[in-house]
Amino acid sequence: MRCNSTLLFGSLTFLLLATVVTATGMGYIAIPAKAVIQTICANTLGLVPTGQEISQTFSTIIMDVRLPRILAATLVGGGLAVAGCIFQAILLNPLADPYTLGISSGAAFGASTAFILSMLGLTLPLTFSVPIFAFCGALATLAAVFALSAGDAQLSSNTLILSGVIVAAILSAAIGFMKYMADEEVNVIIFWLMGSFTGKSWQDVGLLLIILCPGLLFCCYFARDLNIMALGNATANTLGVDTAQLRRQLLICASLITASCVAVSGVIGFIGLIVPHMLRMIAGPDNRILLPATFLAGGMLLLFADTITRAVLPHEIPIGVLTALIGGPFFCYIFRRRQMGVAYGR
Repeated sequence: MRCNSTLLFGSLTFLLLATVVTATGMGYIAIPAKAVIQTICANTLGLVPTGQEISQTFSTIIMDVRLPRILAATLVGGGLAVAGCIFQAILLNPLADPYTLGISSGAAFGASTAFILSMLGLTLPLTFSVPIFAFCGALATLAAVFALSAGDAQLSSNTLILSGVIVAAILSAAIGFMKYMADEEVNVIIFWLMGSFTGKSWQDVGLLLIILCPGLLFCCYFARDLNIMALGNATANTLGVDTAQLRRQLLICASLITASCVAVSGVIGFIGLIVPHMLRMIAGPDNRILLPATFLAGGMLLLFADTITRAVLPHEIPIGVLTALIGGPFFCYIFRRRQMGVAYGR
């Protein structure tokens, strides 16, 4: 039984907005939800309630400290979830996610390279060099995967996955070498690799919006073709879908989305793997509904996790650690449930 799409989008949008408002009010200085909404409206729309004044302290905390981080977490969560959904649809593999083709590993290698060069005094400040190197590393990884897959004109799922595994293994060894080279500064690289939204600014939010908005629209435009591809290459080609070309275009788009997310937040796992599974259980396999719903749910889930690390736990931990602790057992539950369903013919 599948839920109504309008009800689904309305519920997810409301829950996401409620989570943003609640998260913005949480922290060392608690801010009521009403004050959060009034402050955001005053600073973005110029709407100030008659006879009331907006607290300058609240305005600084919300607009300069909390809201950029919260929006960055929401956009990264949504982007990783959409990328995971695209990878699963293209590769026809429920275990596919942004890590499958080594894209995240490429971004991690690029960021590690920026840290090493910075220690040698050879690059720009880390604020600029880390996102740039991470982004370039992810794109270079995708190019390497395409080069390894060049012998397969159809870019079959098996070829892409094997190419991704090979490239990811090489990059994993290279990252290990980078850690060894970093010596006493290795903690900086390790912390970034575990993911964090500490100190995120409106500049990071702008970078994410520049990539995610057109990327999401592009993916949604081809949602119907993704549905047809699920019927198999022969059927899809018969119905006029160029599967090889579509795979290439959507892989590039999903990789760009992943690269921008990892460049801003570091490596965060399980979001792109779990969220599409959760939404398929609710909304079904139709990518026209699944893709935008996945973006909303992914943003809400990662924001929830980041709020726990920032405002609930006594000491902030890297967000990647928490998503792994939450996502690992949950994915085991889903996997076991699917196994039992197959075993009993359900």
